[in-house]
Amino acid sequence: MDFLTNMKISSSGLSVQRKRMETISSNLANLETTRTPEGGPYRRKDVLITALPVENEFGNTFKNELGDKLSKVQITDIVEDQEEPRLVYNPSHPDANDLGYVAMPNIDQMTEMVNMVTTQRSFEANVTALNASKAMAIRAIDLGR
Repeated sequence: MDFLTNMKISSSGLSVQRKRMETISSNLANLETTRTPEGGPYRRKDVLITALPVENEFGNTFKNELGDKLSKVQITDIVEDQEEPRLVYNPSHPDANDLGYVAMPNIDQMTEMVNMVTTQRSFEANVTALNASKAMAIRAIDLGR
């Protein structure tokens, strides 16, 4: 695998993890949002990711010879949670229904925080891989001089 392919794979990972972090941040920021322009409480969002083959001449040769499949990641979609909102009894809230219950977003703060840490670690791993590829390319150039 050449260093440009490594960089493509790592940069696709960086892009996906950045979007995941934005989505998680949005979920956390709207933890208490009971009214949205669409109506009702904020709905938790999640990023759907898929693996795609990395296409280049060297990678295809490598794949044919060794049977390896090199993949990069790509965002397929951003989906909203379809679960019913959780109802919290708070009759003094302006969005309370006739029975005094408020429809709140289905967001668990701890789960979102774990997702955030996992996303951060994945981002850091991609940065490390990208820097390693860059260092190898620079070293190869230096050896060729």
